[in-house]
Amino acid sequence: MNVSDLQRQLAFLKEIDRLKSIVRLSPLIDRSRRENSAEHSWHLALYALVLAGHAAGEVDVVRVVKMLLIHDIVEIDAGDVPFHMPSTHAGQAERERLAAERIFGLLPDAQAAEFRELWFEFEAAESDDARFAKALDRFQPMLHNAATDGGTWVECEVTLEQVEARCRPPIERGAPALWAVAAQLAEEHFRERPQEP
Repeated sequence: MNVSDLQRQLAFLKEIDRLKSIVRLSPLIDRSRRENSAEHSWHLALYALVLAGHAAGEVDVVRVVKMLLIHDIVEIDAGDVPFHMPSTHAGQAERERLAAERIFGLLPDAQAAEFRELWFEFEAAESDDARFAKALDRFQPMLHNAATDGGTWVECEVTLEQVEARCRPPIERGAPALWAVAAQLAEEHFRERPQEP
């Protein structure tokens, strides 16, 4: 490794500090504030370490952790687009792809290629590793919402049907046992808080 590679790595590490400034809709469980995308990624990496035994397939936990640590870095450029706000979704996939090219491109070529490949694999959610990572990415906000009396579900007037349509397929595909837990939590919340007709 030469000095220019090190300089590129340090430039990348300085750039991704900006992820701490991307505020998500999801509140912290203590409700003191909303979480940021860097916290979300760190939390998901720990979910992978703790919950790997519940993956639907054989997973390489280190690869899953890598995916989860980098999956939202693109939000530095593209922003966080909550699924509760479909009007903001137009063009998001292209903004994220361009962000992946720019941000990962700060790294030395081999690392840049590895990170881009992991990011695209996560987005496609076709491998066992990516399916499990995607499941965790949908599971964690469900736990936060259940633990905060509905959190963004209430704030954005989300229905149980919308939660199930968004979260069930990826969670059930990547970690069926986690879907069973998440579904029960969501059903309990919406049963206790009936939706208006």
